[in-house]
Amino acid sequence: MVAFGAAILPRSVFASANPKLKGMVGIQLYSVRDDMMKDPKGSLKQLANMGYVYVEHANYIDKKFYGFLAPEFRKVLDGLGLKMISGHTVMGKEHWDETKKDFSDSWKKTVEDAAVLGQKWVISPWMDETMRKTYDDFKRYMDIFNKSGELCKKSGMKFGYHNHWFEFNESLNGEKIFDIIMKSIDPNLVALQLDMGNLYNGGAVALDIMNQYPGRFEILHVKDEIPAKSGDEKYESTILGEGIVNTQKVLELATTKGGSRCYIIEQESYGDKTPMYCAKADLDIMKKWGY
Repeated sequence: MVAFGAAILPRSVFASANPKLKGMVGIQLYSVRDDMMKDPKGSLKQLANMGYVYVEHANYIDKKFYGFLAPEFRKVLDGLGLKMISGHTVMGKEHWDETKKDFSDSWKKTVEDAAVLGQKWVISPWMDETMRKTYDDFKRYMDIFNKSGELCKKSGMKFGYHNHWFEFNESLNGEKIFDIIMKSIDPNLVALQLDMGNLYNGGAVALDIMNQYPGRFEILHVKDEIPAKSGDEKYESTILGEGIVNTQKVLELATTKGGSRCYIIEQESYGDKTPMYCAKADLDIMKKWGY
């Protein structure tokens, strides 16, 4: 299965569908999560009809993607002309056996199935609080991140981590967690998928982070943010260009300085619009900006 996954990563997957554009533009399927739960095939068809080529999953449960085994889901994607460029599956403490110094069978299966889909990145989108209690423990988990990168590399992929907010407002030994991550992960094995919206809830600014770490953000979560109308977070996402992130400028810096080549749109709140409306609006804006 892994060998098959590695074999189905043609060079064309990593090139823009339009050579005049600046990179690969996709959508995080969490943006249309309710639609995907009700009708995954129909929802993917709608996204393909909008003009999306690349998608990023957020639903790998019991060895299935949105209810489909990996080979079945690959057929669905291929039939719609879609490419699963990356995916979100949390790698937790339970996925590493310290006694055996090896990954669990479940994590190995996660990587194997990602390869079957043709993913380029296998991204963990969360880090449990127990993994970031002490500096030494945290550094040990960063070593495991690099080991996961080595595992993914065997199938022609990279491991990745996606930030939220705590990485920017929590510190260990007087050092921000995000900075520890960036100095600890091997960029040849592990990518940091910068979520340019989430970081605002941690008090960070996307342009500042992009300038601080040039060349380190090959894959992005493209977002915009407005003050939250409810909930615990200060900000919530909105249609690109309508919030405080200055998304277009961040994208320009990401392209020229950040090393970015894959741009994944994510919008989690919608105001009075539908998720599908926002998905189309966001893609149209990206195209207008030249992506």
